[in-house]
Amino acid sequence: MNASSISRGAVTFGLLAAWAVHDLEEMATVARWSRTRVPVLRERHPRVPDRVWRALGSVDGREFATAVGVMGIVVAAAAADGYRSGGRSAFYQASLNGFGLHGLVHVAQAAATRGYTPGVVTSPLLVVPFTLWARGRLRRAGVLRPTRAGDVVRGLALAGAATAVSHGVARRIRRGASAGAGAGAA
Repeated sequence: MNASSISRGAVTFGLLAAWAVHDLEEMATVARWSRTRVPVLRERHPRVPDRVWRALGSVDGREFATAVGVMGIVVAAAAADGYRSGGRSAFYQASLNGFGLHGLVHVAQAAATRGYTPGVVTSPLLVVPFTLWARGRLRRAGVLRPTRAGDVVRGLALAGAATAVSHGVARRIRRGASAGAGAGAA
């Protein structure tokens, strides 16, 4: 990345900073949202499988925070790889694309549910604009990889897989912590 185009730290570690602000919004709102909105949505959409509603309605704040921490490790690794490579890293660029696309998913979720969903405030105000800005800086520096339809799919897949893995790891960590606390009480 050309130093005159922009500080590579702003473009690469900016991903981590933007993600942190966005996920703070989610952490602050997800538990209340799942308690208050899921019952309304369940009634409005009776064809959605019960397992989906149970999963959404059973959001535990500590487990969610743990998942955010796990995801933070992934995003920090992507940002560091982007910095190390001057923005050229395929992992960093896929993560950046996934971050921006996931912001659009938040907006679509809010439109589909006709109301607030966790993450929708920072998505159009921070997630999408940061992604577009960073991609523009990478393009001007001559390091942005050409984007094809497959890249969009890979970006969304990376975001979805990282989210699923983060929540799976968090669930295992929280179960282990609960089992350890239960064993200590016996």
